[in-house]
Amino acid sequence: MIGSMSGGKGVTTLMATAVALGAIIGAGIFVLSGTAIAVAGSYAIIAFIVVGIIAFFVALQLGELGSLMPSVKGGAYSYVYGAFGSELGFITGIILYFSYSTGISVISLGFGSYLASLLGLSVGAYQIYFAIMLIVVLSIVNLAGIKKAIKSDSVLVLLKIAILVLFVAFALVFAYYHSAALGANFVSLPSQTGLGAIFAASVVIFFAYSGFQSISTFTSRIQGGARAAAKALAFSVLISIALYVLIAFALIALVPASRYTAGGDPLAFALQAAHAPDYLFILVAIGAIIATVSASLANMLGSSRMLYQISADRLLPEAFRKYNRSKDVAVNGVIVSAVIAIVMLFSGNIYVIASISNFGLLFSFLMVSLAVIHFRRLGRKGEVRTPFYPYIPLITIIGLLAFMSGMPQEALVVGVLIVMVLIMAYYSLREIESKKVIRVKLFK
Repeated sequence: MIGSMSGGKGVTTLMATAVALGAIIGAGIFVLSGTAIAVAGSYAIIAFIVVGIIAFFVALQLGELGSLMPSVKGGAYSYVYGAFGSELGFITGIILYFSYSTGISVISLGFGSYLASLLGLSVGAYQIYFAIMLIVVLSIVNLAGIKKAIKSDSVLVLLKIAILVLFVAFALVFAYYHSAALGANFVSLPSQTGLGAIFAASVVIFFAYSGFQSISTFTSRIQGGARAAAKALAFSVLISIALYVLIAFALIALVPASRYTAGGDPLAFALQAAHAPDYLFILVAIGAIIATVSASLANMLGSSRMLYQISADRLLPEAFRKYNRSKDVAVNGVIVSAVIAIVMLFSGNIYVIASISNFGLLFSFLMVSLAVIHFRRLGRKGEVRTPFYPYIPLITIIGLLAFMSGMPQEALVVGVLIVMVLIMAYYSLREIESKKVIRVKLFK
């Protein structure tokens, strides 16, 4: 089955890796890197590595699940649905879809802000207009077909990485000529040291790595099948770890770790403090715009295909099942995702909504690890297998639970409430459809 799907699909491993990088290296690196340094000082570099390792472990497990179910389009949702059935599948799918679609909105607002600033316009007046424009354009790109969407994302990713590499190169040259002060830059404040600071920074930056799972929504389209998809998952996370660590190092090389604050634009702040040439400021702004476009495109691609798959599994109405086979596009999924993203632009406190959506990401990753354990216990073997089983799934579960415990309390409370509402909705729909309740005996 895998072999029959692996040839002639037009999506190479390199292109798939670019899609994941497009989703991972979004606006977060242009904002969250400074926040992480403000929390943990130079120890933020360790936090980037720790979070990257957990993300890499999740990617390995997604690769295994993708080899077991290469034709599904729902990513983590489909794996949970296949492992545990409709109830957990429904809860995971809706929460994860909400995370994707809300992510489009949040990232698009970042695009609007950067573009307005670059053009010298009022951010407050034009931010939402530019965000709507981006969502509409990306919807058209997605409707043109998955291959065209992926090719567009590949170009954007190359430009984005090139700008980040240029930023790192400038920082290294600057550090070389100011080597006497370099050591002092890496001295952290007392409040920025210790395991507590590293953990707090890890919670902040975890979501900068979350986009790699978009690959698992089109495994069957990748040349080489599940094995190639697994490589793309692993490559995207490893490349991201290297870039994030280099960016964090470059930021501290330019400005002492003790001077960073939460929020803002850390790359521009560092360039200004180092009296960088004007063209670098412009390039960083362009890089931020490219990053937000690329991440929004990848999120829309993943969310639309996931919505289609949930409906195809008969957990959502038939209206969401419209699918263009020739272009491999979930037509109504793209439209619905775009509408939700635009509506969310006017929701007010976008930070809280983004935090709530991040709860869904952590929840879905947790279920992925449990799904791997489930299939292994059943003796199901895929073409790709997670190494060092069961240690990697167990370490992943512990790490994800730790990250969830460190989330803002408001996001945790609302996230738990959403799970409860989805449970009630699921059983209400079962009652309406007169479906029998399944009873099992857990103990002898």
